[in-house]
Amino acid sequence: MKNKSLFLFIIISLIISCQSKTSVSNETAQESNMQDKETLTLTKKPFGETPEGPADLYTFKNKNGMTVEITNYGGIITSIVVPDRDGKMEDVVLGFDNLQQYLDENPFFGALVGRYGNRIGKAQFTIDGQQYKLLANNGVNHLHGGKQGFDKHLWEARIIDQDGAPALELHLLSPDMDEGYPGNLNVKVVYSLNDDNKLTIDYTATTDKATVVNLTNHSYFNLAGHDHGTILDHEIMINADHYTPVDDGLIPTGVIAPVDGTPFDLRKPTKIGAGIDSDNPQIQIGKGYDHNLVLNHEPGGGKVQLAAVVFEPTSGRVMETLTSEPGVQFYSGNFMSGEMVGKGGKVYPHRGAFCLETQHFPDSPNKPEFPSVLLKPGETYHTTTAYRFSTRP
Repeated sequence: MKNKSLFLFIIISLIISCQSKTSVSNETAQESNMQDKETLTLTKKPFGETPEGPADLYTFKNKNGMTVEITNYGGIITSIVVPDRDGKMEDVVLGFDNLQQYLDENPFFGALVGRYGNRIGKAQFTIDGQQYKLLANNGVNHLHGGKQGFDKHLWEARIIDQDGAPALELHLLSPDMDEGYPGNLNVKVVYSLNDDNKLTIDYTATTDKATVVNLTNHSYFNLAGHDHGTILDHEIMINADHYTPVDDGLIPTGVIAPVDGTPFDLRKPTKIGAGIDSDNPQIQIGKGYDHNLVLNHEPGGGKVQLAAVVFEPTSGRVMETLTSEPGVQFYSGNFMSGEMVGKGGKVYPHRGAFCLETQHFPDSPNKPEFPSVLLKPGETYHTTTAYRFSTRP
């Protein structure tokens, strides 16, 4: 009898133990599932003082360990850290370690550029018979919004929920005649990151007076790592059958020319260094690539489509550029002095990075044959660009 009771006690104890372990296991699984759902984070910390007030640094991190850092001073992307083919993480955008350097000497590293990204010829344009004069800060021409463009302002920032994930929303009110541009321009830019390693930049603007708008991001990329030499061995493909030749001041002539038979035929993967020192007159003017390419987008507008793919063979990193814009400025770091000290005290060499600035075409306000950049009251300016990172063998 005692043996039977002991046997029953052991059986019951075993059953209770198993139920308890199952319960703990289920709770652990539930916690794990909850953590899996919360893969994307966006945090904020102080970044320093600007003339307009304190700036913050916002850090995205996804489940792959990719991080993107953005400050609300100038909407600047200060860091993009992504894995190579072996999982090694590197920062692939050029920049500085602290805010003061961005305030002092930034050559548009990572900048959110406006009101008008790129150049406006002779620093002037006309709307409805009214001529507007801008600052000539690039020879006789106007470049990237003037003396204090959008990259040199402190933006209002807030973390928002976008489709169940955190995103960074920046807001700026550019007053009427700011840097010479008409209209009170209300600008909103949203940065978001997903678990497919895609960073998306969504631009929106409205105005109370007819004006011109062309917003872009001016990140300098080196897919081997921001401190890993030149980008001459990077392979680039740009989905463009045409480009816009320029004059000696890098202002488009108005011609939309075929890329066939020129160094601008980048429709198949091509080493950046292959044509960068060509005797082509356009390459000579730009001291390399500094030209707008006309993207082969499907008609209709507004659709985000593939613009370019860049591959870095040593690391295996790939960056796709997707955009709703009709053009992209391919810049190969020709004016990098080779003396600027960046992150980690590293000196950035001549042609140490490339830029892919999605855009409407340079000098469009003075070129009626180009896609219009005119924004009127009651209309909404809206464009989207994304940079997607991956690897290949």
